[in-house]
Amino acid sequence: MMKKLGMVKKLGKIIILLGLVVGLSACVSARIEESRKSTTEIAIDETLVILGRASYNDRETEESFTECLADALGNGPTPINIIPENQFKDQMYPWFEPRTAPSSSDDLAKLFAQPGVQDKINNSNVRYLAWIKGDTVTIDKGGSFSCTVSTFGGGCFGLTYWEQDASYEASIWDLKNMTTAGKISAEANGTSYLAGVIIPIPILARPGNAACKALAAQLKGFLISDGG
Repeated sequence: MMKKLGMVKKLGKIIILLGLVVGLSACVSARIEESRKSTTEIAIDETLVILGRASYNDRETEESFTECLADALGNGPTPINIIPENQFKDQMYPWFEPRTAPSSSDDLAKLFAQPGVQDKINNSNVRYLAWIKGDTVTIDKGGSFSCTVSTFGGGCFGLTYWEQDASYEASIWDLKNMTTAGKISAEANGTSYLAGVIIPIPILARPGNAACKALAAQLKGFLISDGG
């Protein structure tokens, strides 16, 4: 009798949790801002390079984010020619070696003023440089989740969540004039869930991906349109 009662209670918990899972949805909110300093127009034979801020610590911009940007900008109905980051760094040797690479937009301005840099850039045919800084961080998490395995089987039960903020900024440099053309910032927030109803059920928000898509769309318009 007690065993049956325990099974009924467990089944009741599973039904309640299933109801919660059905009602859950991963929602992402995104915001984009743009500040333009000059008109921009990229020719069909010109290229863009995307560089992620590399400070060599846990706050450096994720490589996956810059790869996402490159993929979004290089595809679609109005693709932009993208030069791979490593190829650009090789062409600019030795100015982007780990120990001497710029770690901020201000450092870029100092680098561009050095003798020989302009000639290197002209040979690379790169018209614009997008300097990306930012990251995705977890700002809140909670809930309870556990999985068990026994000779009679196993399963997972519980519900956990985590909220993330993705915040990125692109500083656009016109390498023909060696000036900043403007800045674009993208912020996204989302809450993901992991529910356990025998098997784990992830419900992912992916705010980093949302920020990438929003920033890429705005950046493409920034470079193709003259802003007027």
